[in-house]
Amino acid sequence: MLTKNVQTVITDAVRIKPRTVQEVSQLIENNCRTADRYVQQIAEQTGLIAVRTFREGSQGALKVVYWNALDRAKGTAYQERLLEKIESGRKKEDFSAFDIYQFVPDHSRNAVVEKTEFSTEKSMRYDELLGNTKQQLLLFSGNLSWMELGQNMTKTMETLAKKNVSIKVLTRVDLTSKKNTEAALAINQRAGWDAVEIRHCEQPLRAAIMDDQLASMKEVLSPQHIRELKEKLFVYYRISDQDWVLWLQKVFWHLWQQSIDAKTRLESLKTLQS
Repeated sequence: MLTKNVQTVITDAVRIKPRTVQEVSQLIENNCRTADRYVQQIAEQTGLIAVRTFREGSQGALKVVYWNALDRAKGTAYQERLLEKIESGRKKEDFSAFDIYQFVPDHSRNAVVEKTEFSTEKSMRYDELLGNTKQQLLLFSGNLSWMELGQNMTKTMETLAKKNVSIKVLTRVDLTSKKNTEAALAINQRAGWDAVEIRHCEQPLRAAIMDDQLASMKEVLSPQHIRELKEKLFVYYRISDQDWVLWLQKVFWHLWQQSIDAKTRLESLKTLQS
């Protein structure tokens, strides 16, 4: 069983320098299979560490565990500024996803502008993109409005859960999102395990990160905030550049560590009387 003490030993060691799974097993005085399982658990639950396999598929395959938390000292100047804007933002209007998109190489990005809130472009549709996730799905949300896409979206999430895909969501958990939050967590009962985890966080990003491969972001441009516009526009961005996908992952985990479990919020909301 992965205890708090064992987790601390592993994360403290990896923070100092990358370690092989064999080294981790020696540190915790357990076999490599158990060490590998613990490392995967910590990576999935906290994002503080990650694993990379070298020479995969060969007899000399080597699994290396490395520190994955957001390191301000190693980030570029513009990444630091982007992080500051994300941390200080609360509503979607407080941050432009284009500020990230502009730095992504041309061959690793594409975008479409539409007049509908949920993209009709097959390559940009949330249910199409999310359905391809193999291991982990990270979601930046405002109030879980994507749950209102109907049965197709709910079915997509449930299918992922039944395929043992871990789904973690950062969103606002209050009276306005209570119904959607409960609906998302209810997927766990049908899947048979805690596939969906939600934490309360008011943040400006509207994005999804599929494994280590792809990030999808949405931006809303409204005449209410931009006088030059005559009608509301929705911009959908897709990024496959590994460096930027991994950076967005780290931003997610950075906010996740500071956020409150949705179940705690929901229990407190029950005490409110209308």
